[in-house]
Amino acid sequence: MSQKNLVILGSTGSIGTQTLEIVRDKKEDFKVLALAAYSNVDLMEKQVREFLPETVVLYDEKAAKELKVRISDLTDKHDIDVLSGMEGLKYIASFKECDMLVAAMVGMIGIEPTIKAIKTGTDIALANKETLVTAGHIIIPLAKEKNVNIYPVDSEHSAIYQCLKAQDRSMVDKILLTASGGPFLGKKYEDLKDVTLKDALNHPNWAMGKKITIDSASLVNKGLEVIEAKWLFDVDIEDVEVIIHPQSIIHSMVQFKDNAVLAQLGLPDMKLPIQYALYKGNRQTMPEHKIDFFSLSKLDFLKPDHDTFRGIKLAVDSYNRGYIYTTVFNRANEVANRYFQEGRIKFLQIYDVIEDALLLDFDYCKTPTLDEILNVEKEVDEYISSRY
Repeated sequence: MSQKNLVILGSTGSIGTQTLEIVRDKKEDFKVLALAAYSNVDLMEKQVREFLPETVVLYDEKAAKELKVRISDLTDKHDIDVLSGMEGLKYIASFKECDMLVAAMVGMIGIEPTIKAIKTGTDIALANKETLVTAGHIIIPLAKEKNVNIYPVDSEHSAIYQCLKAQDRSMVDKILLTASGGPFLGKKYEDLKDVTLKDALNHPNWAMGKKITIDSASLVNKGLEVIEAKWLFDVDIEDVEVIIHPQSIIHSMVQFKDNAVLAQLGLPDMKLPIQYALYKGNRQTMPEHKIDFFSLSKLDFLKPDHDTFRGIKLAVDSYNRGYIYTTVFNRANEVANRYFQEGRIKFLQIYDVIEDALLLDFDYCKTPTLDEILNVEKEVDEYISSRY
């Protein structure tokens, strides 16, 4: 098998670093054409020195200039371009020799380069929820038009993808999307009034970046995943049901019309879904990390507490109002999440910020353009900054 050429957006984040660990272990199968991140100069320098990509992008221009100076000794021997900004991201996303773009940058920053890659005909390993949440009505038809495959990297969506492989899609009755419940499982509203950032980042099962870990604590992350599942698997949003499963052993399930349920099980380990996507749905060996079923005392399943954790309900409501409001929901959460990290708001105010933004009236059609989506993102930013 010849080497697959990869472009990795978000290489310094949790998904990106684990992707590179797989590449390191299976270097005969992969070549890194380009790496991109927001501003982490230190880690990016290490990655560039190890993987020697042709092009590197740091979104932050100042960080890109610093990286260029740091690797000047490398560029004397290797032809490595250092770029910045959205133009840099779109440039590497359009490499025709790229076999797969790993879309792992957090936030709406990933939309434009993902669209660019699809237009180029490049398959996508998708770890960026925001792309489909805000622009699923653009991304999915475009991927079909360009005959591009989208391989989900989220553990839940990868599980669903695996359960649906070789199945009759017309026989799907319901998507059963599992959620660990996060660090605040079982807590009520009164219990959450004074939780700290440290509390919210104390996830019981998964090691993730700050933003996603906080989203998991609020269940906003699961709301984003409900919308994403709707687009990935072409189901009605009402047919995506969330089930709290604290052990995170069952990563998700599919219920069929004959009442059969297929589930994908595994230990909480993101390398499995990443590798499955990189190999385009073909299974490969992995290091020993198997479930010991005899050590599992039980598997629990609970209903979400929508009164305390309003993230899922807000997500579904935003989708039902029209696609532009999924952008409002997503962007308001991004800002609220950052404000909580900075200590500007309390944990429960994340919901207040989102609900407040969803009161805005946007006169857009059912299927907004990319420019309209990006304009709404800016308007939400301005609105929230004027009120909090």
